[in-house]
Amino acid sequence: MSTSKIQPVVDLDFASLKWWWKEIRRPEAFDVTAELASQYTPDPKDEGDHRASRESIREQWYPASRFPSEVHVELLDREVIPDPYVAFHEHDVQWVGETEWLYTCTFDAPASKEAERRLVLDGLDTLCDIYLNDAKILQTDNAFRQYTYSEAASGVLKEKGNILLLHFRCAKKYATEQELVYGKVRAGSSNLGDPSRVYLRKPQYDWRWDWGPELMTCGPYRGIRLTTYSVCIDKLAFHPSAQLTVANGAYDLSLSVDLRAIGQDATLADVKVVTTLTDADEPKTLVDVFESVGLDTSNGTSKPVASWQRLQDKGVEPWWPVGYGKQKRYIVETRILGSDGTLIDSVSKVIGFRSIELVQEPLEEADQYGTGSTFLFKVNGVEMFMGGSNWIPADNFLTTITDERYRAWLELMRDGGQNMIRVWGGGIYEPDVFYDLCDELGLLVWQDFQFACGVYPAHDSFVDSVRQEAEYNVKRLRHHPSLALFCGNNEDYQMVLQWGDVSDFPAIVIYEEVLPKVVQALTGGTVPYHRGSPYGGKGWDTSDPTVGDVHQWNIWGGKELPWQEYGKLGGRFVSEFGIPAFPAMGTVKHWMRGVDPREWYAQSKAIAQHTRAGAYERRFAIVMNENFRVTEDLEKQVHAFNTQVMQAEAVGYAYRVWKREWRSEGKRYCGGVLVWQLNDCWPVVSWALVDYFLNPKPSFYVIKRELASLTIGVVREVIQDRPNDRPKQFYEYGATRSVGAKIHIWVTRTGGQDSEPLNARLDIQCFDLEDPDWHKAHDFSNAPQASMFAVSPNGTTELGTFECPEPGPLREGVYNRPGSTTSSGRVVVSARLLHPETGEVLARFVDWPQPYRVLDIPSASDAGVEIEVEGAPEDGDYALVKVRAKRPIKCLWLSVDSDEGGAGDALMKGAQAVRWSDNALDVVPGDEQVITVKGWNGGKNKAAKVNWKILQN
Repeated sequence: MSTSKIQPVVDLDFASLKWWWKEIRRPEAFDVTAELASQYTPDPKDEGDHRASRESIREQWYPASRFPSEVHVELLDREVIPDPYVAFHEHDVQWVGETEWLYTCTFDAPASKEAERRLVLDGLDTLCDIYLNDAKILQTDNAFRQYTYSEAASGVLKEKGNILLLHFRCAKKYATEQELVYGKVRAGSSNLGDPSRVYLRKPQYDWRWDWGPELMTCGPYRGIRLTTYSVCIDKLAFHPSAQLTVANGAYDLSLSVDLRAIGQDATLADVKVVTTLTDADEPKTLVDVFESVGLDTSNGTSKPVASWQRLQDKGVEPWWPVGYGKQKRYIVETRILGSDGTLIDSVSKVIGFRSIELVQEPLEEADQYGTGSTFLFKVNGVEMFMGGSNWIPADNFLTTITDERYRAWLELMRDGGQNMIRVWGGGIYEPDVFYDLCDELGLLVWQDFQFACGVYPAHDSFVDSVRQEAEYNVKRLRHHPSLALFCGNNEDYQMVLQWGDVSDFPAIVIYEEVLPKVVQALTGGTVPYHRGSPYGGKGWDTSDPTVGDVHQWNIWGGKELPWQEYGKLGGRFVSEFGIPAFPAMGTVKHWMRGVDPREWYAQSKAIAQHTRAGAYERRFAIVMNENFRVTEDLEKQVHAFNTQVMQAEAVGYAYRVWKREWRSEGKRYCGGVLVWQLNDCWPVVSWALVDYFLNPKPSFYVIKRELASLTIGVVREVIQDRPNDRPKQFYEYGATRSVGAKIHIWVTRTGGQDSEPLNARLDIQCFDLEDPDWHKAHDFSNAPQASMFAVSPNGTTELGTFECPEPGPLREGVYNRPGSTTSSGRVVVSARLLHPETGEVLARFVDWPQPYRVLDIPSASDAGVEIEVEGAPEDGDYALVKVRAKRPIKCLWLSVDSDEGGAGDALMKGAQAVRWSDNALDVVPGDEQVITVKGWNGGKNKAAKVNWKILQN
């Protein structure tokens, strides 16, 4: 075969075809011919009526509204089912997941004696029998892998009028049948859906989770294409690497590209292979390799086509996570050319050069938990504190998540100061756009393999399917510089240990043999592997705070301790923890549509329908009663807002005290914190920082402040007249008497690569909540230098311990009579780090006495809140909002009419939502704060009213 006969590769994208769908009439007696003979309903664009009925979809084919497609989405579009995200309608659509469905399309495939044709299916959910011209050609049982069919296998393709039919079978039924064969196992609590889910490689959250609905989706949820070729690039494998020497800042970069070519002849003489490396930010080719080689394709073997050393000499720079440097990316492209220069095939990837290590080394000294070892990430030779979130699928209906929504989510995360996202193991391997955006935005990805909270099987066919799933996804993802870790599972080790029978854990062969071998073989060690999350290694003790990572659920769940105890509940890396809260009120109103108005209270059936957390009523009551004055007023938003303040205070405190443990090299007692969770998959009361419609909760902004590169932390230690079991931050007004308080202050500095100390001045201001005239600054006059500090880079600097001042009695009363609790229980402490010359505020934190329920917090009318808006230029799309207060205020929440509960809806329709640079502010007199607001449509809304509310008692 000479190269003159080689034809260029041609791809037919099936998204360009007309697709049809219907419900199977008789699943027990499925007949391809009979179903294809059913009537085809004309396109509603021509007929003017888009609706269908349960009866008609059994008898007729309907044109798909989109491709890729899912049945629920098609049924929603036809108004066959109600919106399962609203009211109680989730229960009205369960029949969809218990039914079998068909998709079909017709296509042409011109024949060529010199060409081979291959059908590639990138994602089918999940059990699918695939027919081509009435012949069954494939059967799938794994939603997480790609399936291919080669025409050479059967020769059923025709030049014209080929019919592809996809028969999606019932996932629930199959899983139950597998359970009967292999045995019933444990798989989390009842909140996590039926345990039979472990037998099917389908997104596990489809069965229900403690934040999501039960919606058993099915359909061709990712692309399908037909490739016609004589020779093509099957895989482009490369191993970008970087080694950075911290001492002199020099680095070496190397790149190798492997080409796998497949053809019908064993040898293709004089095929030219061109490989280039181009800067992704500017059209500049850095390296160009041109080879004329014969490719041995008899076995589809791999062939190296390029090897480059010391690419920094060509101008290549490393890729850095956000906050540490530029996200430099490069395009590597390999092309096959015929002898006459004709382009036969090409494959390109956007890559970046970085080294990443998971460092688990002995610590120099013990902390409160003991010695143990680190669990931290080192990127390009720099130890980095990881602050971020866990990620679940952004929708139960995956085909509705647009690229724009992915960008909005991940930009929000980046703008929130976060640098790592954990793709949780009960969802999906996200599409390419997700990882492309993480590369662009500098977000490191902790990637779970898709196993969660269960005893998974390990029979031969299951393990073989998992191996193919892992190989496909590791090959697909390995080139991304953002990829920081592959992790074997979510909480499977923990669950087995918790249930007490570690001998009954068949999937250990998957987590400790199959997956690590795949990762090592396909990444060459450039991506670390961790057996599971959490996992420590010592006899599977998944809660050992001295090794590995931990999931900290002893506040919400477990021991149900006060959130003020988070400082005692850390670990070397906290990869899950959280507290739930209500979403924006507009999101609540969205799911309450059509619900009886009598359901508008916090403990109603309609609220329970959209609150999946186990025992949430009791747990909410405990945490809320302990910290806030209790109200069930949902209509006036007081209860919902108070849960948001609760979440913000709890997770903010956890980030603050755990980040403090990023002490110094050799003493990295906590290497990172990932909150559960960033996002939602439907409108719900959950742990999410940002609700389904992309409305941030107060916790999002509190965490953003805690993840700034320079933060100041304060913890108040109240002195009691006798020991008790209460949080050290609580003032006591009963059997125990509080006699004073100490203020502990520190600074943590992360981000960047600056190795020099930062000089700064400490400013402490104190205010009485009940006496607007009492104000006291900490007096450094006797030792002015005592307020000056050199803040160490990449670590924590302790600034000292200070006595909390005592304002003294205000009036005769229960709280102020002689011998009662210390009057420091009324004092709000503002700690700021200032530039020593300009006085610029570098970091601030306001510490309040606790618990909040006993405080006489100034009312909204007495707080003296002043909000000044400086509009943007006419062509601008931002404004500055200046905030001041005459009395201390807690959690000042700002909004404008266009984003009060509606920002998410607007965004999902393509409009730009209003976004605040900061919010949920603690403000004290004399400390003006300035916020940037984007999305105000230029200068048109300069005079727009800024709404606000604060925590009140």
